[in-house]
Amino acid sequence: MFKGIFGKTKPETNALTSLDKLNETLEMLEKKESVLLKKTAAEVEKAKEYAKERNKKAAIQCLKKKKLYEQQIEQLGNFQLRVHDQMIMLEGAKATTETVDTLRTGAAAMKAMQKATSIDDVDKTMDEINEQTENMKQIQEALSTPIGAAADFDEDELEAELEELEGAELEEQLLQPATTAPAASVQVPASSQPARPVPQKRTAEEDELAALQAEMAL
Repeated sequence: MFKGIFGKTKPETNALTSLDKLNETLEMLEKKESVLLKKTAAEVEKAKEYAKERNKKAAIQCLKKKKLYEQQIEQLGNFQLRVHDQMIMLEGAKATTETVDTLRTGAAAMKAMQKATSIDDVDKTMDEINEQTENMKQIQEALSTPIGAAADFDEDELEAELEELEGAELEEQLLQPATTAPAASVQVPASSQPARPVPQKRTAEEDELAALQAEMAL
């Protein structure tokens, strides 16, 4: 959308097309250089053969061709350097253009957001939040306030009464006598004590029977 607004699509396309053409040209120059290097090596081999055969004239002709090929190779090398230089400059310019476009897009988006959200809207929203917060505090305070009979209680009076109760309890604890543990009973072995008959308690019927027997005896 922003590229359509600012009209940057065409320059970007031209830059890509130019880079593609430069790459094609560079590949073509490298191929030609490779062919010339092979021809140069071939002429060197021919010159060696002619030198072995004592054919000096033919050997010199091969060396002349070799020199011509070397000149063309050097020229192709210069062409390649120029193409590389042009590609580097074009890529740098493309990166610069893209960076500027990105910054311009960001600035436009920020401007649009600022229009959608003005400082007055922000202040109004913050005022509403503060108002709602204050209302909620008042509601909570109202809910925590005691109502009915509990509202009539005097907090100071209740605290004084609590202090009196605590003081009375402490005084009562201080006045209580210290409790002593009961003396432990001494266990005497059963063999050292004489066995004594345990008197049994007589019932009323037994008493009447004994009195009747006494009267009969008289």
